[in-house]
Amino acid sequence: MKAAIVQGAGQAPVYGNFDEPVAAAGEYRIAVTASAVSHLAKNRAAGTHYSSSDRFPFVVGIDGTGRLDDGRRVYFVMPRAPHGSMAERTVVSVQNCIVLPDALDDVTAAAIANPGMSSWMALVERARLEVGETVLVNGATGTSGRLAVQIARHLGAGKVIATGRRVEVLETLGADATIQLVEDQDELEQRFRRQFAEGVDVVLDYLWGSSAACLLRAGAKAGAEAVPIRFVQIGALSGAEVALPAAVLRSSAIELMGSGIGSVAFERMVKCIGDLLQAAVPAGFEVAATPVPLAEFERAWASDDSTRRTVFIV
Repeated sequence: MKAAIVQGAGQAPVYGNFDEPVAAAGEYRIAVTASAVSHLAKNRAAGTHYSSSDRFPFVVGIDGTGRLDDGRRVYFVMPRAPHGSMAERTVVSVQNCIVLPDALDDVTAAAIANPGMSSWMALVERARLEVGETVLVNGATGTSGRLAVQIARHLGAGKVIATGRRVEVLETLGADATIQLVEDQDELEQRFRRQFAEGVDVVLDYLWGSSAACLLRAGAKAGAEAVPIRFVQIGALSGAEVALPAAVLRSSAIELMGSGIGSVAFERMVKCIGDLLQAAVPAGFEVAATPVPLAEFERAWASDDSTRRTVFIV
């Protein structure tokens, strides 16, 4: 069968032939219909994610949509290695499959599941968002951040604050307030402190790096009158490390936590995805996606960016 394959460490994935998967007990064989590129899929393919495997060759992709042998449409996540989602067929544990709502098409489901899950899981399982609370999304102009603004609102946030570098994009997100991420750290900290002074309950951080450190300093300096902050670290687009004075945590009520593979029981993560997919159409969640035939994998993989989701269709 045709698939996108990583042949060895440090090698870019290529389009080629791979062995047909055979389902074992407790697994479904799935005829894949759509699979989207994500930061996680890219990093695992490159061997740079903490969940990456060193077994080669393997098929790229961690999730997608497809059809079971009985015709049911499903979303699936974490195929059994060495099989992945960017192939004509794959095999997945039964409990890692979710039957799709009739109103949700395969491409949209594949496009929305991974980035939408990142904020849904962070808000529901990690931050335990309560209705009426204020959510700040740090890095809201990419696909995941745009969805985070929509999902926070759907889950009951009373106020949503969005940060990003591009003012023209921030203005289109529908947030209650926006903060442009400027290079001047003193100025940026002042912008953050003005929002914290009004009360911020939850921070969803997709960037890490200097803006996250600035947010944490600003939150700590907001003082005892500010509401305690649950700071959920999700992505690291701006850097893998931060320089953070210890006093920031000692002098504040900030709860610093992460949200990703390993932070939540896997069955809870799958439930979050299922709840997200059920809500997608009624809530009107929007995600920009570009469908591309799997046969054009190498060109589209190399040109993918964070503004639209590249979805390979089979």
